[in-house]
Amino acid sequence: MSDLEPPGGARVLVCITCRAAADPADGPRAGLALAEATAIAAANSTGISVQQIRCLGNCSRGLSAAIRCDNAWTYVFGGLDATRDGLSLIEGARLLAHAPDGIMPWRGRPEALKKGLIARVPPPHFHEESL
Repeated sequence: MSDLEPPGGARVLVCITCRAAADPADGPRAGLALAEATAIAAANSTGISVQQIRCLGNCSRGLSAAIRCDNAWTYVFGGLDATRDGLSLIEGARLLAHAPDGIMPWRGRPEALKKGLIARVPPPHFHEESL
């Protein structure tokens, strides 16, 4: 884990309605457990907030979360594990917050965020250069 704290704010959005395949329909949701673990992992991280979201629409690849920063790409992840990936999400948020080009670097990215990448979405004012 990096000793550096992000210069700007990073937000981790965690789907709390996600459930693991083995979870009963009316039982506690694994997504909520992931959100709680992520908030605990963020407790000593300046500039990183964790927000619980009711649904990220990634149900077939849950547990799901997204990481966003101002003027940076937003990353959506799936296939996360409630018991191990809270810290991975916080490390990913640090990496994105420190990325000068707004793109989360591959090097240093936790394995769960390499394997579980669903999409990256450009910032609102992004313009692709002509090829």
